[in-house]
Amino acid sequence: SILRKTLMESGLGSAITGGGLSDELLQATFSVGLKEVQPENVAEVEKLIIATLEKAAEEGFDEEAIAASMNTIEFQMREFNTGSFPKGLSFMLGSMTKWLYDESPTAALKFEEPLAELKATIAESGSKIFQDLIKEYIVQNTHRTTIEMVPSKTLEEEQLQEEKDRLAKIKESLSEDELDDIILKTKELKALQAAEDPPEARATIPSLELGDLKREVTEYPIAVNENENDTGITVVRHELISTSGIAYCNFGLDLSGLSLDDAPLLGLYSRLMMETGAGDYDSVALSQRIGTHTGGVSVQVMTSSVKGDDEDEDDASDGTKMITKLVVRGKATKDKTKELFDIFNLIITDAKFDAQSKVIEMLKESKSQLEAGIQGSGHSFANTRLKARYSVPGYIDEKTGGISAVATIKSLLEQAENDWPTLLARLEKMRETILSANTCRDGMFLDITGDSAVQEAIKPSVDAFLDGLPGDANGDKLMNFYAEDHPWVAQAKVEMAEMVPIVDEGFVVPTQVSYVGKGGRAYEPGEKIPGSAGVVSRWLRTGYLWDHVRVMGGAYGGFCTFGPSSGIFTYLSYRDPNLAKTIDVYDATSDALMAVADDFEKDPEALATAIIGAVGDMDGALSPDQKGWLAFNRWIVRESPEHRQKSRDAIMDTKPEDFREFARRLKNLKDASVAVVSSKAAFEAAAEAGKKMNLQDVV
Repeated sequence: SILRKTLMESGLGSAITGGGLSDELLQATFSVGLKEVQPENVAEVEKLIIATLEKAAEEGFDEEAIAASMNTIEFQMREFNTGSFPKGLSFMLGSMTKWLYDESPTAALKFEEPLAELKATIAESGSKIFQDLIKEYIVQNTHRTTIEMVPSKTLEEEQLQEEKDRLAKIKESLSEDELDDIILKTKELKALQAAEDPPEARATIPSLELGDLKREVTEYPIAVNENENDTGITVVRHELISTSGIAYCNFGLDLSGLSLDDAPLLGLYSRLMMETGAGDYDSVALSQRIGTHTGGVSVQVMTSSVKGDDEDEDDASDGTKMITKLVVRGKATKDKTKELFDIFNLIITDAKFDAQSKVIEMLKESKSQLEAGIQGSGHSFANTRLKARYSVPGYIDEKTGGISAVATIKSLLEQAENDWPTLLARLEKMRETILSANTCRDGMFLDITGDSAVQEAIKPSVDAFLDGLPGDANGDKLMNFYAEDHPWVAQAKVEMAEMVPIVDEGFVVPTQVSYVGKGGRAYEPGEKIPGSAGVVSRWLRTGYLWDHVRVMGGAYGGFCTFGPSSGIFTYLSYRDPNLAKTIDVYDATSDALMAVADDFEKDPEALATAIIGAVGDMDGALSPDQKGWLAFNRWIVRESPEHRQKSRDAIMDTKPEDFREFARRLKNLKDASVAVVSSKAAFEAAAEAGKKMNLQDVV
């Protein structure tokens, strides 16, 4: 948008803040701003926002911008792709925006009539309707405020002291009887929180029985042609019953020819493919072309551990066999797939990398988002850090997008500002390597999901796209990624020992809550991992950890993750008022599993409930694109239908003894370690409680 573009190019801040238009409440709001603004520039930011909006209200928008926006919105409404989020719930939440205010509950769901009216208005008067809305509701609206949030290194200390003083004052005002009453009620509350619901209470909740579940794994169609039309490119197709005339396409390029040192640049590389223009198109024109002709295009990095030729599918993997791809994803109606594939080819081969100011802008934004992410979603970063200590794929995730990436982005930003030719040459070299004529086609794949009519209609476009891609159809073969260690593995193992040693670490940020992680290997490489482990880990997530970390501990969330291929197990908490106590809860998990196993012996229905929950996670509703992408991932990591069925059978046949076996695994968690994101004061308190960690300032 013109507003976002103007603000980011102004250099007044590092990233956009504010949610834009929000119309869920009776009175809609519009907010926008910048992060990391210098105090002397606050007034300038406000002036720039108003001036840009006034300009938009005065000059309007060109036809290409309107067409792109209209197509994007219409595509989203007609597709109504909610991913794994239940569509029924989406409909309900959508209806509530009107229903809450005594309007028709279906008014917010019906779009055909208002969309047709808007199209007619645009056809008659162009962008005037948007100009009038901006002028009336934003520019001439005096009901607005400017909020300046100023960072303080002493804020946490001040708030803690204020709380202590306030509580001390309240305590002084209480009599002995009142204090005793508070203590008694607190004990009663804790007892209530710890108490299990009685069977008669649970029986009032409608539930499934194991017999209601199907034992067969749901499989999705897949057809693989490893040398489509002698192009040397693998094409994977998923023909579904209906995709509403939409083709979902994913195109992959192999990254194994790059150095591991280049991996942290892939995030920037991906953004440059989309945001700086390509060929004859500048950034705005490219964005408009994508919006006008497609349902969206994105670029992402895919790093997947695969089963090696010498590994059994039940075995815990050592993570040395990997697939690394740069994946361009997009969707379009069947009559627009030629445009979609032309855009794919354009951004793959001719993206404009020589855009120093844009790269500096991107890196500043990435730095700001990463630091904000560590503060607001510290559990995710703690989890990435934990897994980095035990597997190469985990380390690569940490190196490219974890806490380690903060220093990398700062270094890249300095290079972009002071030595741009070197950074540009590095990016260009990466593209040259990825598109190496001799090998690139062997590492390419095109994955297509669509119904039979879509598959048939787009075939000419597919053929033309494959023929027009760079590379030699008869070029050399890449290494066998299922038989040999990935080229990044050797260097990664050396770096892991230095960069992510298996020690307890604390990452200091300005925050009043903690994100507490602990993990390790529950299964060593080569050990058999039973399907029942999924039932146990889910019960921990929704039972023990929920009760003890969230309900009794006061955290916003307490959960765990388990890699059914890696054998790595991690505990995590989200916005946690505790640190040392939460680690104690983690350490008591094996005892809790032993106890619940005994309970399940006496109460088979409770065990059945745990199994049903695990199956429910496996059988969630999927959109058409998710079905195709899931089938593709199953294929590329070499997960067989037989293994999936074996795992499902093991899940449905889970016994109390499986809980005991997992308890023993957690009791003897190999090389267990801690990773926590929290404040300096919280780490000091934890150290006093005997939980000492190596501390590192992050933000």
